[in-house]
Amino acid sequence: MIERVEELRDFYEAPMERAVRKDVGRLDEMCRRLIAASPMLFIATYSSDGQADVSPRGGQPGFVTVLDEHRLAIPDATGNRRLDTLENVVESGRAGVIFVIPGRDTTLRVNGPAHVTADSDVLERLTPVGKPPRTAIVIEAEEVYAHCPKAFVRSKLWNPASWPDPDTVPTPAEVSVAHQRDTEWTVEQEEQRQADALLHRLD
Repeated sequence: MIERVEELRDFYEAPMERAVRKDVGRLDEMCRRLIAASPMLFIATYSSDGQADVSPRGGQPGFVTVLDEHRLAIPDATGNRRLDTLENVVESGRAGVIFVIPGRDTTLRVNGPAHVTADSDVLERLTPVGKPPRTAIVIEAEEVYAHCPKAFVRSKLWNPASWPDPDTVPTPAEVSVAHQRDTEWTVEQEEQRQADALLHRLD
């Protein structure tokens, strides 16, 4: 087990200068254009006791609002009400986001101090994802850079020919039933519940 950063660096060369310089530290025009095109992001947070969490957020392209050159806001959306991400941001005051753009291998990373706000002046500027947001996560752009595309190139994520046979992957209903561990609840019942939720409770 590697326990010190100095040990870790023994296995790797120094980072390339281009990799260091690409951090622009602000939301410039290129960043704004990428954010405006992104319908999906993944937000990483951690609790006061170090429990990490990564959660997806989605909406129409541009559902995240750039408030100014140094701040962006992610509207809250209808969910399972566990509030893991929001609670972590309140506790730790930090978050990291990766924006995904369909069909593009490049992603945008934004890391920095964060807070949850219910300020009406902020919420009124946001594009709702379903119902008007009760709160929003505001992230200060401390680190901002286009992420290396190699993971997307290697995974061939956007190439349908590389996708697995649907019959070999469990359905959302099958996964839910297995993880709920309720012997009286069937896959058919769960499929109906999920269909109803998407029809009536997506907003």
